Amino acid sequence: MGRHGWDVRTRRWRLTALLGVGVAALALAVTLFSTLSGGPSTAGTTRDGDKVHGTPATPATTPEPYVGWGFTHTQYSADQGATAAVRRVERLLGQSPGLPQNHHIMGWGADNPEPVEGHYDFGALDRRIDFVRASGGTPVITLCCSPDWMKGGKAGAGSTDWSQAALETAPTPGHYQDFADLAATVARRYPDVKHFIVWNEFKGFWNDAESRWDYEGYTRMYNLVYKALKKAGKDLMVGGPYLVMDSVDPRDPNASTVLKGPWGAMDQRVLDAFAYWNAHKAGADFAVVDGSSYTRDDDLLPNEFAATGKLTAVGEWVRRQTHDLPLWWAEYYVEPGDGDDDRKGWSEPHRVAVQATGMIAMAKGGADSGFYWNPEEKTGACAGCLWTPTDSAGGGRKLPMYDLVSRFAKAFPPGTRYASVSVAADDRPNVRVLATDRTVLVVNTLDRTISAQVDGKRFDMHAYEVKWLDR
Repeated sequence: MGRHGWDVRTRRWRLTALLGVGVAALALAVTLFSTLSGGPSTAGTTRDGDKVHGTPATPATTPEPYVGWGFTHTQYSADQGATAAVRRVERLLGQSPGLPQNHHIMGWGADNPEPVEGHYDFGALDRRIDFVRASGGTPVITLCCSPDWMKGGKAGAGSTDWSQAALETAPTPGHYQDFADLAATVARRYPDVKHFIVWNEFKGFWNDAESRWDYEGYTRMYNLVYKALKKAGKDLMVGGPYLVMDSVDPRDPNASTVLKGPWGAMDQRVLDAFAYWNAHKAGADFAVVDGSSYTRDDDLLPNEFAATGKLTAVGEWVRRQTHDLPLWWAEYYVEPGDGDDDRKGWSEPHRVAVQATGMIAMAKGGADSGFYWNPEEKTGACAGCLWTPTDSAGGGRKLPMYDLVSRFAKAFPPGTRYASVSVAADDRPNVRVLATDRTVLVVNTLDRTISAQVDGKRFDMHAYEVKWLDR
């Protein structure tokens, strides 16, 4: 799907520095040999991909199959930029210790990790893991996407096809084990990473002939990756299938007759794919899904706030299917994108209010972990971003969405026992609430000021205001 905003034109290329005359000479010799022999270039790569990188952080506790609420680093993030801005974001994140930070191994800011079989380039991913360590976060890795030579493309340093179509192609079946081996290499390189998501949105696993997901192929690859990771570390937590939980108009021929609501109906083909993975998986420590509150046609039914009820319904369905495996939302969207897949049509208060409502809906559906897809820009204004771009020394300043994500993570960690809260009858249609015995989150869903009575307290709320109450 295009929601990730992959932009090959603005991709930041990185040249790996070769330290020492001997290393430089060796690299030159390898490149020359490859050129003369017609083989792929291995310039800038190493053979010891599984060598532990840097100084791994020591996990505070034994890994559990959940991490809480955090975010995903995308094409542009705070691991690069002006030093002052990068440090500012590190300090900001350091105020929320343990906040989960997710990275992909290739794409969305990470280079090709294995441009030639057995030759690795982890420079970009190293930098991002270093950033998580410096900011005190909990690292999570999404095992996507795959090097070109695993999917019928050309091997070689500098030969990666970064088009969206190429990036989102799955490994061919003959390379499923190679991808599993790469996953194990990543796990050994970063021993402080304990949580791994297998692949992203079933990319490349669509069966055109039968007009359905190739869930058999994905599950074969998933099982090989699962086994390879468990061999690399028994305490590693692994989950999938990271399916896009698409919904459609109830009149659509693929509409589910079982999982539906005012928000539409689930695409039955997605439910079939999940059911197959669930029945044939080698194991899973948690279940991962992804989706939007709106339909595949970008319809918000019956409106943007009520549409988030889909996230609750999907969560409840997944928990029933998996017999209550911990549930993660790898991505979640409540604002339809435009023709360029940008989400810039709402005001920031409106955006934050609907996001808060969506997070409440996911929590009510049984989720205790989720990742906000941070749509960071390289420069300029940044709708929905967590912080301002780090391109200048004055950048890296927190934005309203960061307040929501970080505070939600702190108030509602995994294992939270939710509490009931009173809402005045005339306010119930207009506010959304989530509460524990210590905190109440209240969202005004109207584009006007209201006087609300929640938890026995009367107070005014501005248009689309998100308010936190102490109990």
